[in-house]
Amino acid sequence: MGLKDKIDADLKASLKSGNKDRLNTIRSIRAALLEKEVSIRVGGTASLSEEQETEVLVSLAKKRRDAIEQFTAGNRPDLAETEQTELRVIEEYLPEPVSDEVIVETIRNIIAKTGASSMKDMGRVMGEAMKALKGKADGGKVQQVVKSLLPA
Repeated sequence: MGLKDKIDADLKASLKSGNKDRLNTIRSIRAALLEKEVSIRVGGTASLSEEQETEVLVSLAKKRRDAIEQFTAGNRPDLAETEQTELRVIEEYLPEPVSDEVIVETIRNIIAKTGASSMKDMGRVMGEAMKALKGKADGGKVQQVVKSLLPA
């Protein structure tokens, strides 16, 4: 079952259950996927690859995390809780995040492969790392690990 089919099935289940928060979040995911699909369409029909679907979900999750941070800083716990609920639903569709050990091991392999020797090579290492860990690890976490493994 593809992501679109899973979302459609979950949408129907949410309609039947009456869970409005979940329903609204699933609708927003569906809309974002459709928007991305339309944006890549060239002269007819187009469908998103699994990587593109993950990219959309990661973007939605990042927006929710940023909103949670902003609402918490602005002393609006009610709005932060709403965003947190939406984030939990979005995370159900994302691939399992990898452990810290896997992130460190992946970055060590990339550093060895690219021959990176200092912080000047950080951009090259980050580019490779984000390709390898796309949708599986937070970019901020990857950046922290790269900084800790590359000598100044």
